[in-house]
Amino acid sequence: MSFTAPVTEQLFVLKHITGIQEIAAHERFADATPDMVEAIVGGIGEFATSEFYPLRRIGDTVGARLIDGDVKMPDGFVDAYKAYVANGWGSINAPAEHGGQGLPYSLTTVALDSLGAASMGFALCPLLTLGAIEALAHHGSASQQKLFLPKLATGEWTGTMNLTEPQAGSDVGALKSTATPRGDGTYQIRGTKIFISFGDHDMADNIVHLVLARTPDAPPGTKGISLFLVPKYQVGADGAIGGRNDVKVVSIEHKMGIHASPTCVLAFGEEGDCIGELIGPEFGGMRAMFTMMNNARLNVGLEGVQIAEAATQKAIHFAQDRVQSARAGGTSRDSVAIIEHPDVRRMLMRMKAGTQAIRALSYCAAGHVDRATLGIDGAQEMVDLLTPLAKTYGTDMGTEIASLGVQVHGGMGFIEETGAAQLYRDIRIAAIYEGTNGIQAADLVGRKLGMRGGDAVREHLARIGQDASEHAALKALAGACTEVAEWMLSSASTDDRLAGSYAFTTMMAVATCGDLMARQLRAAEAEGGDTPFLKAKIACCHYYLDVMVPEALSLKGSAMAGADLLYALDADGLAV
Repeated sequence: MSFTAPVTEQLFVLKHITGIQEIAAHERFADATPDMVEAIVGGIGEFATSEFYPLRRIGDTVGARLIDGDVKMPDGFVDAYKAYVANGWGSINAPAEHGGQGLPYSLTTVALDSLGAASMGFALCPLLTLGAIEALAHHGSASQQKLFLPKLATGEWTGTMNLTEPQAGSDVGALKSTATPRGDGTYQIRGTKIFISFGDHDMADNIVHLVLARTPDAPPGTKGISLFLVPKYQVGADGAIGGRNDVKVVSIEHKMGIHASPTCVLAFGEEGDCIGELIGPEFGGMRAMFTMMNNARLNVGLEGVQIAEAATQKAIHFAQDRVQSARAGGTSRDSVAIIEHPDVRRMLMRMKAGTQAIRALSYCAAGHVDRATLGIDGAQEMVDLLTPLAKTYGTDMGTEIASLGVQVHGGMGFIEETGAAQLYRDIRIAAIYEGTNGIQAADLVGRKLGMRGGDAVREHLARIGQDASEHAALKALAGACTEVAEWMLSSASTDDRLAGSYAFTTMMAVATCGDLMARQLRAAEAEGGDTPFLKAKIACCHYYLDVMVPEALSLKGSAMAGADLLYALDADGLAV
């Protein structure tokens, strides 16, 4: 089967959930006219289908390879990436003053949606570059922006994020990499970083590493961390590429999935000659890195959408072609395509409705990012609230849908040649990186729940409850979320909040998605509901609201169960 970018669906969600016309009404984004939006969404869909999708299989079976100290991508990747750059797809929302198109971030979200559905591993490269652009645009010096942003904006150079070290995973404050002043305004960087996606490759002329490190006498923990710009090749004052920096690829990881994305162990300064520049003020590393991290968290949530879309398309095509057994409730004893069997329909409807729900959540968050850029009141608060929901539920649902895709294929789903297994293997990392989903849930109850004394969450849930007058389960879920939130805000201990954080995060995400699906249902009905697309949209919205929303109500007990049961056994007791 071939992949087809869901262009009609993307345009519908941009219109009714993102509110792209409203965003384009502001002077800053005036170039995002309806014609421009349709051209971008359709164009990137065609590009993803023709250039990225054909590389999905070789990206998995051959993958990135470390040869003589350099990473080499599989055949076809270099040419496809150069076509990506030449067509300007990397520059959609990059600052216009630095060579980008200055269009809404929402359109970049659509581009990544299509590219990642075609080949998630490949799409990680531009995803990370977007984060590097964001960090430098907000925190880089004028000279750094002048030298690096134009090349990053086009994609001619790519970017990486270097946090993790062997002894410091999620505990970033435990990192030991050092940055020693060289006396000329630059720093000598030394240390080892692990799990660096696209830490090396042969598709771009240069790679810009953003590296967290400690200066001499820095205070312990995250307060003593600074951020440094460390290019693979040195860059002269005129922008010309010079000699190679002292950054070496020690190895690339042998992973469960995303084999097209080289996950590198990088050694900085083994020869004592790794030169970096400070980004922002000394000890301002975490603030600068979180600019990049928050961008990445939304885009990782979007990876759930990407794989969900790919898995759903693959499963539907297989179910249409695979003939097996008569339909139990039918009158004929002739074998039918498995898409006619109720349990297969259950899985396919769940896949299709779940994909649409998490796409709406990601696109909604992207719209608020654009509104925050415009300085619209309350927009950044919504970005902050939606980020842990989109990252956690997006990747959880993406993983579930990929697993269902394997199930629809039956035994063939366990055979690599069908490609269903690759999608499941690829998406599994997304719940782990850029802050595990447990960390996202802790962020929701530890930081976001308390915004404006809890009023941000209260108002969000109240609006959902008011909009849900026609949907009893959604109204009940909004009420249950409110009850859990008030308990967490008033009487729950820290351990109790954290014990219930994951269940609460899922409840909040499903309530939010339910609201977004209800809005799409109203929009589809208002448009007549008489085309094949609108009929499918209405059916999927009803399925999500009537089947998937009620499931989340059962999580209330878990969210409020407290921590005592988690510690009923000590560590040794758990090991029995």
